This record gives sequence, C-alpha cells and structure tokens, in this order.
Amino acid sequence: MKKPGTSVTPSRAQRSSLPRKPVNSTKPRKATPFRTAQEGSRALVDARNDSAGARQTTPQIQGGRGNHVVFSDPPKLQKALADAGHGSRREIEEWIIAGRVNVNGEPAHIGQRVGPDDKIRLNGKLVQLKFSHRLPRVVMYHKPEGEIVSKDDPQGRPSVFTKLPRLRNGRWISIGRLDFNSCGLLLFTNDGGLAQRMMHPKYQIEREYAVRVLGEATPEVLERLRQGVQLEDGLAHFNLIVESGGEGANRWYRVALSEGRNREVRRMFEAVGLTVSRLMRVRYGPVQLPPRLKRGQSRDLEPGEVEALMKLLPPEQKTGISRPLPSEEGFDDLSFMSDDDASDRIDFAEK
Repeated sequence: MKKPGTSVTPSRAQRSSLPRKPVNSTKPRKATPFRTAQEGSRALVDARNDSAGARQTTPQIQGGRGNHVVFSDPPKLQKALADAGHGSRREIEEWIIAGRVNVNGEPAHIGQRVGPDDKIRLNGKLVQLKFSHRLPRVVMYHKPEGEIVSKDDPQGRPSVFTKLPRLRNGRWISIGRLDFNSCGLLLFTNDGGLAQRMMHPKYQIEREYAVRVLGEATPEVLERLRQGVQLEDGLAHFNLIVESGGEGANRWYRVALSEGRNREVRRMFEAVGLTVSRLMRVRYGPVQLPPRLKRGQSRDLEPGEVEALMKLLPPEQKTGISRPLPSEEGFDDLSFMSDDDASDRIDFAEK
C-alpha cells in the first residue's frame, strides 16, 4: 500500500494513456519589425520567384553535414609562403620581383599558383610547404548598432573584430560592411579570394535589407525605386521592394539589390524624398540571418553552407581578378566593397 505523503511513478502504459500537451503550447513570440524582416526573408525570395518574368534566384542555404566536395583554389605563391611564415605577402612579392624565388627551376612570378608537386626555392634553399585542401572558414555575425567594421578607430568605438572567434592562422576579412548605426548580418572569412569575389559587382551577389523609413512611399515612388533612380555615381534600382508594415510616421520595407555601393540603400530613398531611420541586413547571397542568432553573437557556417557560397563563384583564376590583397581592414581601398559606409552617422530612436 502507498504510504501517506509518498508518490508513485506511473508505469509506461499509464504514461501513454495520459493526455499529451498540445504541440503549440508555448506562448507566441512577440512580433517585431526586425523579427518579421528576418523570418520574412524567404518570403521575399518566394515572391520574386512567383512574379512574372522573375530572374532565377540564388538558392538559400539549408546547412547540414555530410560528404563535402572541396572547391578550394590552388594558393598563390606569395600567399603560400606567407602562410608558412616566411614573410608578409608584400615582402614576398618584392622577393619574387627581385628573382629570389624559383618554382621548378624557373623564376617565379607574382600571382603564380603552386601545389604539392611544385618545388619552391627561396634564396636557393628548398622550401617545404604544407598544402591544405580544407574549405575556407566563414563566420556570420549579428552586428548591433554602435559597432564599427574596422580594427582601428581614432574615437575608440567598439569594433566587430573583437567579437569574432580567434584564428590560429591568418586574419578575418569582412565581406562587405555595415555602418556604425546599421545592424544585421555580417560575413567574415579567412579566404581573401572568396571575400573579394563575394563583394565584386561582377558576380551580382544579392543583399537583402529591412529598412525603416520616415514617411510612406506611394505606389509611384515604389515603382521608381524598382525601375531605377539616378544617383551621383549612376543608376541604381532594387530587385524587389516589399512593404512590411509600421506604425505612425515610420514604415518598414524589405528591399533586395545586387550590388553594394557606398550608402546605396540610404541614397536611393533620399533620391525619392524619404529618409532611412534604421537599416538592417537580413541576407547576403544565400546566407540568411537566423532569427535565433542574437545581436553580438557569431557562428561558423557549416561545410555545406560554405560549399553553397563556393558554388556561386567560379574559381579565382577564371575571374580575371588578380590584384593582391590590400590593407588589414578588408579591402578598404576597393571602392566597390562599401555596402554601407562607416562615416554615415544617423541618430534615431525607436517609435
């Protein structure tokens, strides 16, 4: 008999007969413009696919593990030597020009690609290099407002680079930028070739943003933004623009475009008489900002996700892009990479 004050654990048969909790028993999360923008990213792509005459769109990353094919390019000579600790890339380029480096008995040239079968000599001495065939590392980061995409800042503002995981070798290179007062998805990689190709306008990698605008755009204004508005650096247009609600004087829009000119999204709205008061990137190519990735957090892309990026881009040697990597800041001297310039300072408050 059961003693007073004690409990009896029900058997498996008894437990199976107990009523189950409803599947959707959790409280629904409060809807916010940012969450709506993040979770509606796929809807934006679906809407474009369903529209008449729509272009073929970029497949969205699904992730997952499994057997992965490697798409890495053979490294350039100066990079292979620099990664092995023989000097900086610029130093090694100077050595190559000076004739101090030979490959297979022939004078080397800048940009030459090398592999495990090549015999490399520096100052006449054989150099042993280890060649890795692993995929490049790519990290997504949910940038909050109030951080800069730079390692050095005279004003001492917080940097996104302090929030990234440490690398044993190499350095993080930002794939595009967001300004001090913008937020959302940032991608970083340790592969300069991948970063350069992801940013270059030649490849038309689409970016998607959630944009809060002061004022409501008329259907005529939205059509102008789709067809194209004239900026000081040429014509610019959104691939798609979708209204996403809003309250009071502020309206939210989701927009997509296939280039990253300096302050382009803000300038396009300014060209039609509207002011952007908040801007959030929710997608870059096939990579979407996960709703569960909190601001200030990062995560590595899975191998399958990195492969999805690599499949978008042909091998580097076929692109005609052969310029050496510039400064530590991640292609600061390449004018095409400024998705949203860090000098743009806008003060805003949630309404």
